[in-house]
Amino acid sequence: MNDINSFPQTLTIAGTDSGGGAGIMADMKTMQECGVFSTAVVVAVTAQNTIGVQDFQALSPKMINEQFDSIHDDFEIKACKTGMLADAEHVELVYNNLNKYDFGPFVLDPVMIAKGGAQLISDEGIDLIKTKLIKLATLVTPNMPEAEALIGSKIESQSGMLVAAKKIQKLGAKNVLIKGGHGDSEMVRDIVLLENGDSFWMNSKRVHTVRTHGTGDTISSAIVSRLALGDSMKDAILFGKDFVEAAIKNTIQVGHGHGPLNHWAYNKEHDKDEV
Repeated sequence: MNDINSFPQTLTIAGTDSGGGAGIMADMKTMQECGVFSTAVVVAVTAQNTIGVQDFQALSPKMINEQFDSIHDDFEIKACKTGMLADAEHVELVYNNLNKYDFGPFVLDPVMIAKGGAQLISDEGIDLIKTKLIKLATLVTPNMPEAEALIGSKIESQSGMLVAAKKIQKLGAKNVLIKGGHGDSEMVRDIVLLENGDSFWMNSKRVHTVRTHGTGDTISSAIVSRLALGDSMKDAILFGKDFVEAAIKNTIQVGHGHGPLNHWAYNKEHDKDEV
């Protein structure tokens, strides 16, 4: 007989996407494909599609606290992540609950700056992420604009990415992944700085597509899943890169704007390899 509650379980703490491509929806699709059972704390609800965000509403502090309590009281969470946290008040709420409960390794996807450069959270919210939430992070996964917001200066070169990763690590995160997908160079380069001081680059050829909605959610969720399954941090990050690369490369035609990723792609590719 199997041990009760022994199946690997994960938690995503973020906002919904009614269009299904990002946020909690992308997180849970990714976690499902990675072979773990996913749970969620909903921080905010959005009216959203591939064209844009039409409206959003953050949930009450009472409802958010009760969701954390419910998850803690029944599940054995092995790893967790955060995504869009709405505003400073909700960053504080999440910080307090992650201090209260041990949900295993914590991956902070600091959703602050959109691909087009729009700021997605107030300056006060960014400050709380920089000064409080990041100190709890086992791994932080900013894109380039978010990394610049965390360090307070521009990143002008690849050597500057490593310098930035070291500065972010000094803010309190144990491990740092800066995603280099912004820009238009033919090669995408991500820098990883591990807790022990080792660093390495992950390189991939750019896929020219508008179907990249939810890439940050997807890679962070894949990493969380592999951490819950017992991978080392390095192996989990490398898996996350492979998973999201497959999901971008093998596009699906959904919506009229910035479409979602193909969350089935990694497993389909590897099923083929095994035949």
